[in-house]
Amino acid sequence: MSAHPFATTLDPGSSRANHTGAWRVERPVYAHGLPPCAAACPAGEAVRDWLYTAEDGSYETAWRRLMRDNPLPAVMGRVCYHPCETACNRGQLDQVVGINAVERFLGDEAIRRGWTVPRGAEPTGRRVLVVGSGPAGLSAAYQLALRGHAVTVREAAAKLGGMLRYGIPRYRLPREVLDAEIARIAALGVRFETQSCVDDLDAALREGGFDAAFLGVGAQAGKNAYVPAGDSAHVLDALTVLAAAEDRWPLRLGRRVAIYGGGNTAMDAARTARRLGATDAVVVYRRTRERMPAHESELEEALAEGVSVRWLSTIAHADRGLIAVERMELDESGFPQPTGRFETLEADTLVLALGQSADLGWLAGAAGVGVGDGVIDVDADLATGRPGVYAGGDAVAGPERTATGAIGQGAAAARRIDRYLSAVAGEQRDVPRQQPSAETPVPFGRLNTWYYSDAPAMLRPQLDAARRVDTFAEVVQGLTEHNALYEARRCLSCGNCFGCDNCYGVCPDNAITKLGFDADGQPRYAIDLEYCKGCGLCAAECPAAAIEMVPEPARDEPADRTEHRDAALQDVGP
Repeated sequence: MSAHPFATTLDPGSSRANHTGAWRVERPVYAHGLPPCAAACPAGEAVRDWLYTAEDGSYETAWRRLMRDNPLPAVMGRVCYHPCETACNRGQLDQVVGINAVERFLGDEAIRRGWTVPRGAEPTGRRVLVVGSGPAGLSAAYQLALRGHAVTVREAAAKLGGMLRYGIPRYRLPREVLDAEIARIAALGVRFETQSCVDDLDAALREGGFDAAFLGVGAQAGKNAYVPAGDSAHVLDALTVLAAAEDRWPLRLGRRVAIYGGGNTAMDAARTARRLGATDAVVVYRRTRERMPAHESELEEALAEGVSVRWLSTIAHADRGLIAVERMELDESGFPQPTGRFETLEADTLVLALGQSADLGWLAGAAGVGVGDGVIDVDADLATGRPGVYAGGDAVAGPERTATGAIGQGAAAARRIDRYLSAVAGEQRDVPRQQPSAETPVPFGRLNTWYYSDAPAMLRPQLDAARRVDTFAEVVQGLTEHNALYEARRCLSCGNCFGCDNCYGVCPDNAITKLGFDADGQPRYAIDLEYCKGCGLCAAECPAAAIEMVPEPARDEPADRTEHRDAALQDVGP
């Protein structure tokens, strides 16, 4: 009789010899789950994949994985409001993974070390016009260039970047960072033309010999709102203030500045006013703090810099040096209602930060391109009514206008343009986007968190509030290499195998074989179904919920006798 336990012995008469797979009613299957971070990323980044790659210090490899989806990681690591972190399952364990901080670290390392992106596909001979050099236009240009197309980006302003440059202050996004990542796109052969305003799309396409176009003009005009004002009132638009700070125009704001609005642009305008010399910067907002659309981090940083907020207030009249403010009350539906109670606020300048809109008048005569409700009409594929012309970013309708969302739309449009150009040429060439096979994000409850040790998130250092109002120096600082490595390793790898070998170690039938790693460095395993009796230990002990138990096929159905764990994601792109 064998001295080994029945379930583990390989002796004659053991489970291996008796092919215990015949006992099974369920079988384990290696899953490719959708991590919540990836599901929440508007840019479509495979967040878990590049975090996993960075866990052993392979920063360049991780950066290159990140660059498949986002050509501006150092920029987005600073300006993205990281919905990926809001969705992160680790937040239910201790604190969310600092995904955005690791992304910034990788982007900064690439700039510091001079990492470049190879040109990719051979030239196709086809030409694409990109109108606008904001995040959507830059993303589309990058993806199209990688696919071998000749891309020309036309920008009406004197400098590239769109709202990244003219809508986000330097203290949030240093211009050398933005310029470095744009230069990397230019190195792929993308041609940038500044102070080149497209006012006739048909003529631009015809005269430039373009085969397709992407319209990423953004929303760079402040929304008009009627505010009663006397002839001597000094009223400016928030985007004018931000652009003046960028180009260092002489701008007379005075000592006391009132900002009317409650979004992120209002916070930027208030903080910029402080840096331009205002001793009092007051934000007037008609709702409560809980209903303010500005992100909490933006508000907290503004308050730390001496910006004050008048909640439940609206501006009734502006005159020279004085603003009449009416108090508001929220009704049962949460909508602010006037009370008839007024206060006087001293202010040398009133800055309106009531939203932005796209200037689309130049598309009035463009054949097949429709405009309605202040946005370009597009279908689900971001296509306009004109073949070969697509649009994205702030110029199209969307749930939330963010730089990250614009990058995602630029990339999506580029894939469709590439497919369109291939079809016109009679080709079937397409580069499908890799996605997880699952559609529903892996919930926290499916993870086996017993295996994860407590590891609170690292705090990102900030420039002292007392110092930063005197300078446009960057406020939020980046991670060190040690901290970035620690933060990447906090990822729970939701729904995806990370090679912990738990399944290999706990299998009582020795039915699991390690196959090494694939070309992307992802671990691979195989389950020998001749011997797996479907006990479910591997699935129960998988920390990341990367193994699922599924019903055994009917005995008369043909079935593979080996289940492979291949980390390469399924090609199911559009």
